[in-house]
Amino acid sequence: MTTAHPVHVLVRVWLPDRPGGLGQVASRIGSVRGDIVGVEVLERDGGVAIDEFAVNLPDADLLVMLAREIEQVDGASVEEMRVVKSFPDPRIDALESASRLCSVTQAPDLWEALVNQVGEEFTAQWTALISDRTVLASVGTDIPAVDKLAVLALGIASSPIVSDGMGGPDDLAVAILSTHGAMLLVGRDGHPFRKRERAQLLMLAKIADQTWTLVTAGQS
Repeated sequence: MTTAHPVHVLVRVWLPDRPGGLGQVASRIGSVRGDIVGVEVLERDGGVAIDEFAVNLPDADLLVMLAREIEQVDGASVEEMRVVKSFPDPRIDALESASRLCSVTQAPDLWEALVNQVGEEFTAQWTALISDRTVLASVGTDIPAVDKLAVLALGIASSPIVSDGMGGPDDLAVAILSTHGAMLLVGRDGHPFRKRERAQLLMLAKIADQTWTLVTAGQS
C-alpha cells in the first residue's frame, strides 16, 4: 500500500480572457481532486490572462496529471507549477513589508529591511539596492558584481518602459527610489515577474523612498 503525499502547489496558467475560461480550469483541477484555495490574476493583456491558482493536491504524484488536465482546456497553457510549504497572501505580505519599512529609524536599517522584505515577499534569488555604483544593501545568492549591477542600472534608466517598473526581462524587476537616486533590482530565475508583482514592487519602493526622507530629516 502506497502512502499519499499531499502538497500545496501554485499553478500559473495562461488562458484566453473570456467568460467561462476560469471555470473550465477550475473544473479540470477538481477532476484530479485538487482543492482550489485561492486564485490571483497576475496579468491581463491582449485577450490573455495569467492566473495563479493555489491548490491543495492530495498526492504529489498527481502533479503531472494536473498539468495535463488544465491544458485540456482550449487555449490554456501551464506556465509553471511550484510546490510550496505554505501559500503566500500577497495582500498581507505587502502590508507586513510596508509596516516593517515604516518602523526603522536609520537609513542603513531601511536599506537592509527593504532588500530583505522584498527578497522574501517575491521569493527572489537576489535583491540589491544601488546608488552611484555603490551597493547600499543586498541579499540572496549569485548576486551580480557591482559593475554588472551598474550596467543593468544604466540600461534600465535608458528604457522608459523598464525604468517605469512595468516591463522588462522575465527574470528581473526594478523600481527607482527617485528622491534619493537609488534603484532596487530583484532577480529571480525560472519564475517570471508579472505586472501585478511589478506594480507591488513599485509601491514598496515609494514607501521606502518616503521613509528614507523622513528618517534622514529626523537625524538632522
